[in-house]
Amino acid sequence: MKLTGNTILITGGGSGIGLAFAERFAASGNTVIVCGRRKEILTEAQDKVPGLITYVGDISTESGRIDLFSWATTNYPDLNVLVNNAGIQQPLNLLKADTINWSDVSREIHTNLDAPVHLSLMFAPFFAQKEASAIVNVTSGLAFTPLVVAPIYSATKAALHSFTMSLRHQLSDTSIEVIEIAPPAVNTDLGGAGQHTHGEPLDAFADGIFEGLEKGLEEIGYGTSVARLRMSRDEVDVYTAKMYETMKERLEE
Repeated sequence: MKLTGNTILITGGGSGIGLAFAERFAASGNTVIVCGRRKEILTEAQDKVPGLITYVGDISTESGRIDLFSWATTNYPDLNVLVNNAGIQQPLNLLKADTINWSDVSREIHTNLDAPVHLSLMFAPFFAQKEASAIVNVTSGLAFTPLVVAPIYSATKAALHSFTMSLRHQLSDTSIEVIEIAPPAVNTDLGGAGQHTHGEPLDAFADGIFEGLEKGLEEIGYGTSVARLRMSRDEVDVYTAKMYETMKERLEE
């Protein structure tokens, strides 16, 4: 993927990983558009990144995704890169069904899986007409070694990984590159403030991912997620059990 001269749309780009990517893409000479649900967060992002273009919308709904596609392609016909980054992570105790609000679970699925799949399906024919383009799906190390206390998040990211592989093969004869970024835990507010303070520093992580993009990698991990991308099934079982033992107290909070 060329790293300059693009017009790039990043979902969930107002904060965290999405904003860190936006900063780096903008500094590399790209036109960058970020979308999110909260106008105030997007305004703060614009203050940090001069020239950043913002769009307020909810991609967890089908109509919201269609509206975003229509607005983006109409107003920015040179758009050639989609970064599916928006995500929600929630702890979920599967033995406490009476406390589970299905609308919260559904929103997590719609945001983490429906949105990137639907947006990829809409943008693929549009991008195929470009000389060079890319769809970048942000999955997670948890797509490979699930975090048992966040089962919906882990499952949606595993599904997105599988979809991304299929997408890459189906688009292999087009101008569209399909790239997967699989972060480890990163120090952002994903899952709530303070939940990922143990994670990798955001700037170091983003710099590492951009090194992978410069090398032309199709799957890019960082830190602990690098090994997890290629773990055997036995290793996955051991790693998953170990993570659960260290984090299961979160289910009692």
